[in-house]
Amino acid sequence: MTNFYIRHHALLTDAVSALKSREFWTPFPEIPSGRFYGESAREDGQAAFDRLIGHRFALPDHPETDRVGMEESPWGLPLKINYPTADASQLIEASEAVAGEWAEASPEVRVGVLLEALVRLNAMSFLMGHAVMHTTGQAFPMAFQAGGPHSQDRGLEAVAAAWVEMNATVREATWEKPQGKLASIILEKRWKLVPRGLALAIGCNTFPTWNGYPGIFASLATGNTVIVKPHPAAILPLALTVRVLREVLVEAELPADVVLLAADEPGQEMTQELVDSGAFSLIDYTGSSVFGAWLRKHAGKAQVYTEETGVNSITITGCRDFKGMCNNIAFSLSLYSGQMCTSPQNIYIPSTGIDSDEGPKSFDDVAKGIAFSVDKLLSDGERASGICGTIANPATLARVAVSRGIGRIVRDSGETGIGRSATPLLLALDGEEEGAEQEECFGPVSFFIPCESASDAIARASSIARQKGAITAALYATDQDLITEAEDAFAHAGVNLSVNLTGNIFVNQSAAFSDFHVTGANPSGNACLTDTAFVASRFRRVMIRWPKVA
Repeated sequence: MTNFYIRHHALLTDAVSALKSREFWTPFPEIPSGRFYGESAREDGQAAFDRLIGHRFALPDHPETDRVGMEESPWGLPLKINYPTADASQLIEASEAVAGEWAEASPEVRVGVLLEALVRLNAMSFLMGHAVMHTTGQAFPMAFQAGGPHSQDRGLEAVAAAWVEMNATVREATWEKPQGKLASIILEKRWKLVPRGLALAIGCNTFPTWNGYPGIFASLATGNTVIVKPHPAAILPLALTVRVLREVLVEAELPADVVLLAADEPGQEMTQELVDSGAFSLIDYTGSSVFGAWLRKHAGKAQVYTEETGVNSITITGCRDFKGMCNNIAFSLSLYSGQMCTSPQNIYIPSTGIDSDEGPKSFDDVAKGIAFSVDKLLSDGERASGICGTIANPATLARVAVSRGIGRIVRDSGETGIGRSATPLLLALDGEEEGAEQEECFGPVSFFIPCESASDAIARASSIARQKGAITAALYATDQDLITEAEDAFAHAGVNLSVNLTGNIFVNQSAAFSDFHVTGANPSGNACLTDTAFVASRFRRVMIRWPKVA
């Protein structure tokens, strides 16, 4: 049996160091270049993807009673890939059958398997990029980065965090308690790391690997078997992941069914049946708060980790680089047509305007400045398509259409001309439409909201984060007292804050090994990727002790 732990020990050591230092580090290059992935990697990835289209997806020895698959590329490419599936009860039975063997494997063996799988997934990042592109609608550069190296970073981060927690204390100890004149009591103690049980990972349509890997790899590292339930519109990226994991498990002489795929089709989803079974001890979920509420109600004994609906905001009280601010915000609003859990929606601005390096700017000046930057950014159709991508779910287009009647249109949504697309719709809420900004309007829709003052803008933005949830918040300010005020307000609201971003760093972005994605401190999610709490409760320590024999 190959010792994957020894092979990747240096990688694990570096990952643990990065986890602690929070400095920039990645072993997986984000640039889709032959310089990093091999001269033929681009062509090989395209060819591998082409071979999947219209065929049966192979998962050797996976439980199978039927074939399913109705994925449709938002780019217009017919996929027609079908996947093996089985009844929920059969998948659960198969997972339970191998749970004991996986639990008995040492942390070194488990972590070694996962590190090898991540390295292999990185090598096939071009294939994964195409898989993510044609199931989520992301443009290829983003699909490559977010679906490939950045997802692998998140998986590795979870493995490293789990490794640190599993080794936070010794696994064996000699315990000696003095008894005065009597002989000391001496006990030998050993602690078994016991996994919680079966884990269910419920994938999302827009970021199946980026959001899915942390829970999948954290559960596996801590000894839990995992059933991966992809969104029926984005099966392929997670099916590829499951296949790689199963291949490595077999090479490690471990049962492949440690990881299983629960593929299904729209209208025939098995998620509720899986949850209602009561078989799971761990559930990871990314998606709407509506289903999140159902999940919490029906999860029973399971520990549930969620990332849900939120209302992200930008507060503008002043700036030293008006053009840079507008350009930065324009990119954040346009990226993947706002279909990111980190995309800004509400933009709070004092009704009296702001001070800038270009002089005073009225409320409308700020709104029009941002709209102008969006227009300039997306003026070329091909470039616009590369930034906006396509719309993953047709319901988002309907949402854009309905939103046009909510407020004063500052910039209307249009199409890029490539695929099912929509560019940002920017609306000013001048008072009579109050309430529209109180809920997440997922997709390329943002609201400019006039406020009584800079402090009122900060208060309103932080309040909605506290009440409705938010994953990101941004602030533009020149007054240090206002920045301090915002730091306190958003910290109290449990949302990460970015201040005065310009240039090539955006509020949407979250970096593995440095940024804690989601805080778990407001309604947008109860879990954080990837802190101690995310991994620590996926296993328990059970003690065995006995008197030491002299």
